[in-house]
Amino acid sequence: MNIPVYSIVAYSGTGKTTLIEKLIPALRKRGLRVAVVKHDAHEFDIDHEGKDSWRFTKAGAEVTAIASATKAAIMENRPVPIDALIARISGVDIILTEGYKTGPWPKIALMRSGNNKPLPLPPEECLAVMADVPVEAGVPFLPLGDAEALADLLVEDMRKNAKNA
Repeated sequence: MNIPVYSIVAYSGTGKTTLIEKLIPALRKRGLRVAVVKHDAHEFDIDHEGKDSWRFTKAGAEVTAIASATKAAIMENRPVPIDALIARISGVDIILTEGYKTGPWPKIALMRSGNNKPLPLPPEECLAVMADVPVEAGVPFLPLGDAEALADLLVEDMRKNAKNA
């Protein structure tokens, strides 16, 4: 079974992270298990200098994994396409991405009037638009930050797609 993927897309400072932070419990309340993949345009490092896993990576390991009794992480020390990352995710009902506006998944575009930036994509390329001012979109429009309404829309879209599969 393919896990449905939805991308939350917007310019920096619009509220993607805040929305996803509210959306996760709203989806969980509806019985869904959620995964999130965040796009980072900057170099990030989840390891800590001097720790064993950091030392393995610095020594040239292509992949470094670390695990405890409660969590695990696999660090790919090489580029990995987003579709390959998503293909590795299992045991969840929905995958949200923060960013990835060029990916093949349905998009929810956000716009905040205060940051003076337009929608990141034409509305017709989106499943829905969320903004803090009215937007003529031709697709469902939701108030910016309304995680409950977005959760309902995503669940409905997942049901519709499951029936059509």
